Amino acid sequence: MPKMKTHKGTAKRFRRTGTGKIMRAKAFKSHILTKKTTKRKRGFRQEQELAAADRKVVTQRLAGN
Repeated sequence: MPKMKTHKGTAKRFRRTGTGKIMRAKAFKSHILTKKTTKRKRGFRQEQELAAADRKVVTQRLAGN
């Protein structure tokens, strides 16, 4: 059997930390920014840990299994 490939769409959206957490970017920062407050937009910059419910499928796609 050939090796399983990493899902590149997933690899571009998530990253794994040194301790094994999977981090994701926050949503709502791409457009229509004029009506959002500076404080709110600043909060979108930080990454957030992926929810436990999504961890299994994202881990499989990153590992290529």
